[in-house]
Amino acid sequence: MQADLLAARHPRASDASSPQAIYETRCVQFAALRERYRRFSDLNANLNVALVLAALLCLALGLWRGGLPLYLLAAVFALGFVVAYVNLGRLNQIERRYHTLWEINDEGLRRLHRDWSRLPLRPPPTPITPHSQAADLDLLGHASLQHLLHTPNTPVGKNTLQGWLLEPALPATIQERQEAVAELAPLVGLRDSLAVSGRLIETTQASYERFLEWAESPLWLATRTWLVWLSRALAVLTLGLIVAQIVGLFSFPYWLIVLPVNIGLCQTVGRAPSHIIGEVSERQETYRAYATLFQIITGQTFTAPLLQRLQATLSAGGLHADEQMRRLVRRMPLVDIRGMMFFILIQWLTLWDFHVLWLLERWQRVAGKHARAWLEALGEMEALAALATLTFDHPAWTFPTITPDEPALHGANLGHPLLAPAACVGSDFSVGPPGTFLLVTGSNMSGKSTLLRALGVNITLAQAGGPVCADALSLPPITLATTIRVQDSLEQGVSYFMAELQRLKEVVTIATQTSAAGERLPFFLLDEILHGTNTAERQIAVRQIVRHLLSLGGTGAVSTHDLTLAQTPEIASTAQLVHFTETFTRSPEGLKMTFDYKLRPGIATSTNALKLLEMVGLPLDEALRL
Repeated sequence: MQADLLAARHPRASDASSPQAIYETRCVQFAALRERYRRFSDLNANLNVALVLAALLCLALGLWRGGLPLYLLAAVFALGFVVAYVNLGRLNQIERRYHTLWEINDEGLRRLHRDWSRLPLRPPPTPITPHSQAADLDLLGHASLQHLLHTPNTPVGKNTLQGWLLEPALPATIQERQEAVAELAPLVGLRDSLAVSGRLIETTQASYERFLEWAESPLWLATRTWLVWLSRALAVLTLGLIVAQIVGLFSFPYWLIVLPVNIGLCQTVGRAPSHIIGEVSERQETYRAYATLFQIITGQTFTAPLLQRLQATLSAGGLHADEQMRRLVRRMPLVDIRGMMFFILIQWLTLWDFHVLWLLERWQRVAGKHARAWLEALGEMEALAALATLTFDHPAWTFPTITPDEPALHGANLGHPLLAPAACVGSDFSVGPPGTFLLVTGSNMSGKSTLLRALGVNITLAQAGGPVCADALSLPPITLATTIRVQDSLEQGVSYFMAELQRLKEVVTIATQTSAAGERLPFFLLDEILHGTNTAERQIAVRQIVRHLLSLGGTGAVSTHDLTLAQTPEIASTAQLVHFTETFTRSPEGLKMTFDYKLRPGIATSTNALKLLEMVGLPLDEALRL
């Protein structure tokens, strides 16, 4: 199976195959392997039925006619059934693995086409505080950057990626992540292996946290040595007395005298071991999957410093994370016995929980303090793999340059990462230095808001350590402050205009704090602000807000329909003017409007509100028609 996976690996990025062709090829390969093992599984299932029937037939004939050969033949068929049954489980597991690999590569095709409705969304299990910037830029949720980077599967991997999208990294960290992402990008087989094993971890965030809480907590039983030896002595005494009665050493059931002591111990101090074991009792497949994931990471040779550091974390202190997780896996069947119907009798006779907890605490003493670091390293690897998948999917994208000494943003052919490549139109522009800004004008639907979002999403990707949708992008460390999507609230009694003011106050607060810290450039994105009030007051208010943000050492982009805004002295002296436009054609079918979404220098020269009225069939005087 491993050989099949390695054979299907994507070669290095120097190969000419497109990502779509590679995904399609791998889908065909894995679908064929899946069907092959499905056929093997079906044949093996039929063999199981045949062996059971043959064993029952031989047994029935033996009971009817007698004869040792029939009984022996029945035993042979029964043994064959056991072997075939075990093999059936193995074949089903291989089939599921290849089906999952097919799903992973099929999802790659859906990502390329931005087929959001058919692309699974795997949000982190930990809810976050509502984040206005995330809503403005489509960072989280359906059809978002998180949705595009959906490959992490473990709770820690999902949370790590979400944190990277919401909190910009330091320049040195960004550089390290870029090197790691570039190295992981062509390793399709490695990333698929991480994804397959990660999908076996069907655990909740609560279970994940309980496991870490137990792993890092003080030992309970080890500090009560007397209880360890008492539980062992009582178990040996109870079982010894039962065996002695069975073999006839005495007829009186002396073990019944010891049994109440065992029950009393279970019902008092024995409640704590039961609770502790319950905190760590997960499905064995979960821990086995963690062990496999650790082995995949440590078994690869990396050159990027960050990847080497993650590998070192998984073997720190002479402990190998994969080996330690397998040791925990080997203990879990003893925990699973607690789910048996008659476990209460086993517990009373043997004090089972005490012995199992002693074994678990032996693991906890050695490996428990390292568990969180191991899982955090796994989360980082999954987040890096998600960014690497994005890099592989878009070979034309590039890694940005972080320029702390150049307080301006320069982009070449920068587009919106969430648009399908075939529909994405790039733009060349510069924003900055501080004290200046980009003023974007244009008519309805021409692309103003999309440009602002493209800026914000690419800045987010750049500061997470990923590639950007551009031929080139350079930027300083940035703190984003946005107001693009504003909603009123009937429930909270907040009007649209008041909601706009609250968002603008948030932008000013972020810019003020960033300016005071002096480590990042305040970068604002303001889309059609304050159109909830009259034109005269809006112009004054917008000028005041923009001027204040610029006085804080900020820069950014502002979109507006108000063409007169660019004519005011305060704006004209600090704004770089760019615009979008549209084309109208009239035919027998009616008026048609088209956009090329190309950014042009200067202020917009056309409007389209009246044309849109005509297009949708609303009343319009003939003199106003095109």
